[in-house]
Amino acid sequence: MATKDATVADLQKQFEDSGAVLLTEYRGLTVAQLQELRNSIREHATYAVAKNTLTKIAANKAGITAFDDELAGPSALAFVHGDTVAVAKALRDFAKANPLLVIKAGYFDGKPLTAAEVGKLADLESREVLLAKAAGAMKASLIGAAQLFNALPAKAARGFGALQEKQNA
Repeated sequence: MATKDATVADLQKQFEDSGAVLLTEYRGLTVAQLQELRNSIREHATYAVAKNTLTKIAANKAGITAFDDELAGPSALAFVHGDTVAVAKALRDFAKANPLLVIKAGYFDGKPLTAAEVGKLADLESREVLLAKAAGAMKASLIGAAQLFNALPAKAARGFGALQEKQNA
């Protein structure tokens, strides 16, 4: 009983400390394949196998009910502590190469996700690409503003020059 309580407490802490949690079913995968999956997401997440009843108890204690109907069969959770999009991409890519891995659901930003929504999350560009695009857009608008501010005095000077020539003529 003490080990179950400790497991529930550990899982609850992981649910509370994670930016996102992705639920998978790993039925039929080998230990080597699971290790390969763990290694592919290690930078941004931890991948944990836990009993469904203990997972449900821990999730509910953490205020998450998104997985209640999905906890059937051999389940494992990716607790994301880094880039959620990168983890979703890694899981999707692994599932393509190893069809026995099934992405069942997720929980991100306080909201439950269906398997299809996790797939859409995986289709997003990485954080770095989005930041680079935002920086490029800001740089372009700053350059446009600088050109506008430079054009105003030049235009005014040409106008004053034309006015002066008209008066002198």
